[in-house]
Amino acid sequence: MGLLSILSLVWGILAILGMAVGLIPCLGSLNYLNIPFAVCGLLFSVLAIVLSSKKDLAITGLILCAVAIFLGGIRLVLGFGIF
Repeated sequence: MGLLSILSLVWGILAILGMAVGLIPCLGSLNYLNIPFAVCGLLFSVLAIVLSSKKDLAITGLILCAVAIFLGGIRLVLGFGIF
């Protein structure tokens, strides 16, 4: 298995966990840190898709990072970046 694919999957899982913690009331500002983290994971996932032979793990990491960015952004807009 490609180490980069595993890294992108783990990065996506951590991004989703960070986004889930950011959904807790009064912790929404955590998404200011989590969204750039998820963007880095998205870049690693794209790199893993291009370079690795095990693409299914990298695609899963890409989807997880994209969901974390999308839902974290919505959470920031709805909570005005504070709540």
